[in-house]
Order: sequence, then C-alpha cells, then structure tokens
Amino acid sequence: MKNVISLLVILCLIAGSAGCGASRKTKGAVIGAGAGGAVGAVIGNKAGSTVIGAILGAAVGGAAGAYIGNYMDKQAAEIERDLEGAKVTRVGEGIKITFDSGLLFDVDKASLRPESKQNLSELAEILNKYADTNILIEGHTDATGTDEYNLQLSRLRAQSVDNYLTQLNVNGARSTITGYGEDQPIASNDTNNGRQANRRVELAIMANEKLKKAAREKTS
Repeated sequence: MKNVISLLVILCLIAGSAGCGASRKTKGAVIGAGAGGAVGAVIGNKAGSTVIGAILGAAVGGAAGAYIGNYMDKQAAEIERDLEGAKVTRVGEGIKITFDSGLLFDVDKASLRPESKQNLSELAEILNKYADTNILIEGHTDATGTDEYNLQLSRLRAQSVDNYLTQLNVNGARSTITGYGEDQPIASNDTNNGRQANRRVELAIMANEKLKKAAREKTS
C-alpha cells in the first residue's frame, strides 16, 4: 500500500498545477492525466486490485476527466445512498463497489440470496439511469479449498451478479465478467474475519466511449 501511495503522489506531481487538494472530480482528472493505461495497471497491481487498475487505466484525464468525474460523483452518491451493505469508493474517473459475498450468496454457493436481489435491483436502477458506462464484475474467494475450485466459484458468482443485472434491463454488452479465486486477498486468510473479507464481489464502473467523446466535446 505504501507503494500505491507513492505512485499516487508521483501522479499528483506530474499533474502539477491541478493540485492534490482539489475536489474528487478534479483528482479524477489529475490521476487520469498522469496514469493512462500503463501506470493505471501498475497501480492496480501494487494495490492487489485489478478493479482499481481498470479504472485508472481507462481514464482520459484533463478537463474531459473532470467532466466524467462530475458524472461519477453524482452516480456514486446515489449508489451509496441506496445500497445497503456495499462499500462504494470513488477512484479516479470511476467507481468501485465492493459487496461482501456473504450478503449475496450462501456459503459455497453461487446462487444469489433472495434478500441480496433488492440491493442489486437498486443498483440496476441507477446503472440504467447513468447508462454511459462500462461495468467490470469480479468474483473473489478466500483460500479455503483448491485453487481450481475457488477460481470456478469466483467466476460463477460474478456471472450470477451479471445475469441478475441483465434481467433488470442492464445492457449485458456493458459488462465484463471475471473471477480471480483466492489470488487477490485484501485480508489475512488465517482468521475468520479475514476470510470473510476476501469473499467478495467487486464492480468497477467506468466511462464508455460515448461518455468520453461527449466529455471531450463539452470541454474542448
């Protein structure tokens, strides 16, 4: 994490006059301008999060990035207000959402729990309202079980989330689905709490090409 912070500081220095004490949408522009795909991928790798890497790698930066950041600020505020039990984080020009898999699935299952569908229904409504975005859905597990089993379970869980969002009229062409099994822990697998934290589904919401084009036209 120290390496991640160092990289972010470097990006702030690269951005120069934009400043690191600016608003969240301005920070999105700063990071996007300094990062691009390559540095975004490096930061994602250092953070142990391909979601973060994807968001930073998709950034356009500059005034267009600030425009996109404002779009994402509004969307993130609605998601945070309406979703229970999900952690919502603004990252650069995108949004990261983390669901504890225990809120979505029974232990060792990939079928959505009935009570979790309300959360995803709220999310689908917002995703349809802010339609000019792409969505990355990632499944993650703890280290219990074999690598192969965990990889398959993580993929099935990500697919279950995507399938349900599609049923709620979220355009499936917006989504990319993947599973990482136990490869990206965010806590120790030596404790119950750590394993629970590692069992999760993460979503990245990023500007699509239509929104990027509109942002460039509005700010050119």
